Order: sequence, then structure tokens, then C-alpha cells
Amino acid sequence: MSAQNAPTPEPRTTAMSFKAAKGVRRLVMLTAYDHHSARLVEAAGVDAILVGDSLGMTVLGLPSTLPVTMEDMVRATSAVSSACSRALVVADMPFMSYQPSYEDGMRNAGRLIAEGGAQAVKLEGATEATLALTRGLTESGVPVMGHLGLTPQSVNALGGYKTQAKDVAAAAKLLADCVALQDAGAFAVVLECIPAELATAATALITIPTIGIGAGVGCDGEVQVFHDILGLGDFLPRHAKRYAEVGDAIVEAVGAYAADVRAGAFPGDGQATHVDAEVVAEARGVLGGGRGSAR
Repeated sequence: MSAQNAPTPEPRTTAMSFKAAKGVRRLVMLTAYDHHSARLVEAAGVDAILVGDSLGMTVLGLPSTLPVTMEDMVRATSAVSSACSRALVVADMPFMSYQPSYEDGMRNAGRLIAEGGAQAVKLEGATEATLALTRGLTESGVPVMGHLGLTPQSVNALGGYKTQAKDVAAAAKLLADCVALQDAGAFAVVLECIPAELATAATALITIPTIGIGAGVGCDGEVQVFHDILGLGDFLPRHAKRYAEVGDAIVEAVGAYAADVRAGAFPGDGQATHVDAEVVAEARGVLGGGRGSAR
């Protein structure tokens, strides 16, 4: 196909086009933590990829997101960004990368953009400090996605991974926090593990998209974890759904490989290269008639 007749590439999803989709179409977001997973997720047509600090559990085998470092996030974000030309790449700011000070938050968000190649960052909560950082980043040209409800970096304060904002006071605070994040310049907000009715009310209240996870169908879009929907983990959260059992397929494939190796059926001639017997004979002669031993 000539360059003149080549199909026009799809435009890249940006924070602005993501925001503009509210009320027009539902938005699809999925996590990814490495180059090839991101390549496949983008090829499937998602709008955005979240490089989540959930990589602590899904990739690093840690008990929570709390031990995840900036170095972990920069490396993973760089790997994901290198695979994407169309999806919006949003990187989580890990625990204590922004909580200690405004300056820490500005500097570390800048690293995820400049070194990691992300197009936006995600912050948890709506404290005064978080809102100030959201304003500062937005004014500096760094799009910010908020995150309310179950905020995993606060799991110890929240008393575990459980549904949030179930009483009047907590529900009212969540709605106020949605407005505050919008007013601070956030282009979207993740609502995690809150009652579906509250998520629907929040979605109607603000003009930026709400992205649900464990928040019902009333949000403007959904985000899920790559490993959960593909059967690559050993635990399925209530809010997730298995769309394939890729883990079982991997075990079967590796088992078949192992059986072939043990039976001498792999590698076969198709996986080998050959050289004239004379070359081997002469090489043995160089070693004194082949008395050398394999090492």
C-alpha cells in the first residue's frame, strides 16, 4: 500500500478529548504495567491505560500498593508509554511521592511525564494539599485525574479494602470532594468502591467524567485491572469480571513445552541450525582430538 493510500492513524486520546467524551460515549480504561501488555490493550481499543500502583500486587508480589516507589512507577510508565500511540497513558503517583510536600508532588509528577512518558497523573484524595497540588500541576500543564472513595494508599486509615461513603456524612463529603477536584482543574475522577446510587449522583453533579471501579454502571466509564479480567491473578475482587482464563492457558502451554523438552520432542530440526561435519571435526582437532570437556 502506498503512503498516499495508507489509512489515517486514529488521533491520540488526550486529557481534553477524554474530558469532552462525557455524555457522548462511555469511556474504557484498563491497567497495564509493561510494554507488551500495553501494546495488546491499546490494540483492543481502550481509551486510556492506567499505569497503576496496583503493580505492587499484580507484578511485584507485594501485599499492598504502599511499598511501590517512584522508580517502580517511572520504569513501568516508560515501558507502557513506549507501546502506545493512541491511548491516553495515566500514571499513578505512588504513596509518599506527593504527600510530604507540594514540591515533592510537583517534582515527582514531572518525572512521570518527562521520564515515564505519561500524558497525565492520578492522585488520591481531596485534601487541601492534594487540591493545591492538582491546581499547581494543571497550571503547569500536567493533567490530573482524581481518585475518591476507596483510596488504596489510605487503606490503613480506612480499616481495609471495603465500600466507602455509605452514610449521609461520608456521601455528602464525597460529592463535595468531586466538586472540589473539578474546581481545582482535574479532568476526570476515579470513583472506587462506593454505592452505585452515590456514583450516579456524583456523575450527574460534575462536568468532568467519572470512571468507576466497584461503583456501578452510572459512571461515565470504567477502569479495571488487567490481571483481574484475564484470569492472571489468584483472587477476583467482587467488582471485577473474568473475560478469559489466560492464566490457565499459560499453564497449559508451559506444561506442553515442558513435556516436549523432557520427551526430546523439542527443539526439533526446525528450531536448529546446522554446519558441515568437517567444521566440527576440524574444531575437535584444534582441541587435540576432542579431549576437551564441555563446560
